[in-house]
Amino acid sequence: MKTYNVLLLLLVQVIVLLPLLCSSDDFVSSRATYYGSPDCKGNPRGACGYEEFGRDINNGEVSGVSSRLWNNGTGCGACYQVRCKIPPHCSEEGVYVVATDYGEGHGTDFVFSPKAYGRMARPGTEDQLYSFGVVDVEYQRVPCKYEGYNLVYKVHEKSYNPHYLAVLILYVGGANDILAVEAWQEDCKEWRRMRRVFGAVHDLQNPPRGTLTLRFLVYGSAGINWVQSPNAIPADWTAGATYNSNILLT
Repeated sequence: MKTYNVLLLLLVQVIVLLPLLCSSDDFVSSRATYYGSPDCKGNPRGACGYEEFGRDINNGEVSGVSSRLWNNGTGCGACYQVRCKIPPHCSEEGVYVVATDYGEGHGTDFVFSPKAYGRMARPGTEDQLYSFGVVDVEYQRVPCKYEGYNLVYKVHEKSYNPHYLAVLILYVGGANDILAVEAWQEDCKEWRRMRRVFGAVHDLQNPPRGTLTLRFLVYGSAGINWVQSPNAIPADWTAGATYNSNILLT
C-alpha cells in the first residue's frame, strides 16, 4: 500500500507538471506584479527555503510564483522567460527569472523582486512600468543554466544533531524538477524516502550513520529517472555546509 501511495503521489505531480514542460516552446498569458524591497532583491524567508541564496541567485532577478507553478515546492528553482505586454514600455526579450518563493495576487502567476520587474522595461521606461503595479505578461519555462555548478545539497542549519538531517537542493539545471529524494540505508540494503518539509528542503529522522549516498527522482525532457549522486555526504557533515553531488542536470 505504501508503494502504491508513493506512485500515486508521483503520478499526480507529473500530471500537474506535464503541461508546463510540454508547453516550453509556447508562451502562456498571465499577469505579474512586484513586492516592496529596500534593496530590490528577493525575500530571504521565501517558501522555497533558499534564504540568502534566493536573494542573490541570477543577480537578484527572482520571483515568487503562483501555487500551480510552485506546486508544493516542486517548482522551486524553475526558470522562466517573462515578457510584459505594453509595447511602449516593454522590451521584446523580457526578463529571465528563477522561482525562489511562493506568491500570487490579483490573478498573477509572478510576484517579482523589484529588480526583476524593472528588467521587463525598455531602457528609460522603468519608472512608467513600476507605476502600473500589475501588468499583463506572457511566459514560458526555459532551462536553468548554472555554468560551473553541479547539483548541490546544503545541510540545513537545523540539522544540529546526528539524529536529524535536512538538506536543501540547489542548482537544478535544465528544465528539470526534483520529485523525490532518497538516502541509502546500508545495513538494510534499501533506499529510504526523505520527506519534503517545504520548498526545496527534504529531511530524514535518524539518518544512516557514516557517509550518506543520495539519489533524486528527476522529471524533465528525458522523462522520469532516478539519478544517484557519485559523491556521498561525508560522515562528519556539519550544519550549513554544502556538498557537491557531482550531478550535472542539463
